[in-house]
Amino acid sequence: GLSPRPLSVSGMDEHGLKIQQAAATAGTSPTELCERISGLFRQALSQAGVSYTDFIRTSEPRHQRAVRHFWGALGRAGVLYKGSYEGWYCTPEESFLPESQLAERTDSQGQPCKVSLESGHQVHWTKEENYMFRLSAFRDPLQNWLRDNPRAICPDPFYQRVLRWLDEDLPDLSVSRERSRLHWGIPVPGDPSQTIYVWVDALVNYLSVLGYPESHGAWWPAAHHVVGKDILKFHALYWPALLLAAGLEPPERILVHSHWTVRGQKMSKSLGNVVEPGVCVGQYGVDGFRYFLLRQGVPERDCDYYDEKVVKLVNSELADALGGLLNRSTAPSINPSNTYPRFSEPCFPKDCREAKGTGRACAEDYELVAAVASLPAQVDGYFQGFQIYKALECIAQCVRQTNGFFQRHRPWKLDRRDAGEQLWLDTILHVTLECLRVFGTLLQPVVPHTADKLLSRLAVGPGERGLSGLAFLARYDGKPCPFEGRQLGPDTDILFHRLGKS
Repeated sequence: GLSPRPLSVSGMDEHGLKIQQAAATAGTSPTELCERISGLFRQALSQAGVSYTDFIRTSEPRHQRAVRHFWGALGRAGVLYKGSYEGWYCTPEESFLPESQLAERTDSQGQPCKVSLESGHQVHWTKEENYMFRLSAFRDPLQNWLRDNPRAICPDPFYQRVLRWLDEDLPDLSVSRERSRLHWGIPVPGDPSQTIYVWVDALVNYLSVLGYPESHGAWWPAAHHVVGKDILKFHALYWPALLLAAGLEPPERILVHSHWTVRGQKMSKSLGNVVEPGVCVGQYGVDGFRYFLLRQGVPERDCDYYDEKVVKLVNSELADALGGLLNRSTAPSINPSNTYPRFSEPCFPKDCREAKGTGRACAEDYELVAAVASLPAQVDGYFQGFQIYKALECIAQCVRQTNGFFQRHRPWKLDRRDAGEQLWLDTILHVTLECLRVFGTLLQPVVPHTADKLLSRLAVGPGERGLSGLAFLARYDGKPCPFEGRQLGPDTDILFHRLGKS
């Protein structure tokens, strides 16, 4: 069915042992700690220009109610049982780990200890009686779901990884903890001696934010989760199995991203190499920082971050290539009337064979027009496929080609007093502004302020900035161009200021 307008949701998963311990260490209550941290997350999102329709915190009453209902659905389905559990527990990851995922190390006292291979965090032998979820019963349903939906988990390497997990042992999952050990969480309905496992609680946020159990049907399962690769197992194995058990469909798509390393090393508090997003926004501007992350961040593999790389990329592509092109093509010396110039068909005929006669356009110009004409569909496809970096690569390539076109024909050398030259000058500018209008439209999700500045300078109105009606170079196809002859917007100074060495 048709969903209402799109929702984007962010939020905080606030329960669990590590939060309980962190609050105790800080000498505060878990509630106060979460209140402070969730404020920092909201601040970071708004600083980075990330909007959301809703921000869910797992400590909210609406969420707790949804979790209790979800637990009830699992109980009615007969997939929960009481079992005694023992194994190596990793508190920072909030999960039990099999021997195969452990390594031997020595602790700070020089005593032998076991740590998680993935994170390096110490694990502790833990034995208790818990509720167990019959995960083992869901191997076939999960395999069928993935076979029928090869794009359910993307990019593909992560899809393959989940298929491999399903070929391995799939033990039942412990889904509660003793309340005496873990009081910061939602009690198991009907058994106050147990607390619901933090991951079962946290994953239900995707439903509670949609008004589960009453109104989620308008949305679910048309949900797309964006998750880090380190929490793939919870989202791609446990969550779909829990949903199927509760009588719901798995989410439509799980988009997985890798991590940023710093000069080849994993970011960690102990190494002191954590990059603070707030500092970066201050240094590079929100658009500069977003552009770098989205242009260089490849979801399927870890990418390396260092300041010189940001400065170099943002200066060359945003400040010089895009900003320079706008400046040169709207400068008063080249466009004294400050209008969107007219396109002349005889100068740039649609059929390049005719171009030999009156036309002034050359083969590379036709290549440029073809490239920019196909750009919106290309970019849309890459955005849909969660490959923003490929979309930006295509745009950057077209910006370079447009600069080449402008440079090649040297419009500043043309004599305005000659009628023929004036027509060709206007045509060069028309094509350049049309290219810039396409780039500005396509860059809106990535660099919202810069794109708005660019489109406003080109006098593109708020209702003319959508992807669907983005007709490029209409006059080339013999159709009227609504921008032609329009007065340009006010000169807004430099589009993007060059970054200095940080």
